[in-house]
Amino acid sequence: MRILGIDPGLNTTGYGVIASEPDRLRLVAAGTVCPSAAHPLSTRLGRLYDGVNHVIGTQHPTLVVLEALYTHHHYLTTAALMAHARGVICLLSAQHHLPLVEYLPTRIKKALTGYGSASKDQVSRAVGRWLGVETQAWASDVTDALALAIAHAQISRTDGILGGVTRRRRRIAVSDTRRTISPLLRLVSDTETVK
Repeated sequence: MRILGIDPGLNTTGYGVIASEPDRLRLVAAGTVCPSAAHPLSTRLGRLYDGVNHVIGTQHPTLVVLEALYTHHHYLTTAALMAHARGVICLLSAQHHLPLVEYLPTRIKKALTGYGSASKDQVSRAVGRWLGVETQAWASDVTDALALAIAHAQISRTDGILGGVTRRRRRIAVSDTRRTISPLLRLVSDTETVK
């Protein structure tokens, strides 16, 4: 199974593709898509779409993992801008018929480090240990994306669902995000089918 983790952003979107093999996790590809902040929002989203579409087309993942959107009420503008980038990723997942899985940040950190409040540095070191690579030269967006992919592989193994997304996992991901999405988006999420 090839898992694509994506840490979306308007300035820098990190991605990481890993192969989940029976006895190990293997790094396949990792990098960033960086639309220029000098361009208008629509152009930036178009470049983000093109960049992630290229990654999906060349790496052939079997599913996509995102961090569930959670925001504090003081950062609503940031959340709204982030939603644009997330929307591009969700659209690409649908167009490529890839299951989309979301986890809360604490779940990701716990799957990687055993501690749901781990620091960014602890997560980065855990990514390096899981994949047997040095992560110091990578942008935090890349290690965050790889953390998403690794966490899904670990959670899937733990839950015994490697090879597919179960309805139980999907319901958990949707219910975790219900507090932060509109009723219309919730309706769309609840009517999607998992293959």
